[in-house]
Amino acid sequence: MEELEIIYQDQYLVVINKPSGLLVHRSLIDRRETRFAIQILREQIGQYVYPVHRLDKPTSGVLVFALSKEIARVLSEQIVAHGFHKEYLAVVRGHLKEQRGVIDYPLKEVLDKMTDAKADPDKPAKEAVTAYERLSEVELPYAVGRYETTRYTLVRLTPRTGRKHQLRRHMKHLLHPILGDTKYGRNEHNRFIRSTYDAHRLLLHAKTLRLRHPVTQKVLYLEAGLDGTWSRVLSEMRLDEPGHYKTHYRMEDAV
Repeated sequence: MEELEIIYQDQYLVVINKPSGLLVHRSLIDRRETRFAIQILREQIGQYVYPVHRLDKPTSGVLVFALSKEIARVLSEQIVAHGFHKEYLAVVRGHLKEQRGVIDYPLKEVLDKMTDAKADPDKPAKEAVTAYERLSEVELPYAVGRYETTRYTLVRLTPRTGRKHQLRRHMKHLLHPILGDTKYGRNEHNRFIRSTYDAHRLLLHAKTLRLRHPVTQKVLYLEAGLDGTWSRVLSEMRLDEPGHYKTHYRMEDAV
């Protein structure tokens, strides 16, 4: 039986490290898909689970499920009140000019042919804010596109709002798309990482999540470790040591 990596579990909630390529639940986005995180986890722990937030199918990392409708409601209210604090890792094309900054760029509603058929294309763009920080960068002796060398940057992304595909669209707006992004990225760079690093996924990972436990009210800090593709890319590009990123959690008293 397929099993998911569990970061934290108690009688109220369970948190997993969702792998890239796995839908959270059944969706019209991919009618042929037969694997879903909610179903795998339900069978794994032997009880019903309630997703309280989402990760895109190609994104990996921290994903929280409640073990009752009441806990799901409490956690959903915490999300609405901006009580979930998330940090992502991404590898992007090019070198960022600034060490850190904030992308404040409103985003229009993304329309999918099937899942968002009822969305109004005339709705005004909504506020979307993402903080970013450059962690490391590299210049490789490979010609990709019109340049003799190619540059990549490892960044930390902290969304302050929760719009659809926000991080991917914001990095495209900065002209530093995330590697492996087949919707908003650059095809020549996606082909390069597939052939050179055997990287066939979006290099976006929900690394950490901080929330208030819905019952104890303690601060729960969760971190999801990296998969083999991420570890290989970081190591072979010499962007960072993969061992720095391990699955763990800690609980702290609220200040």
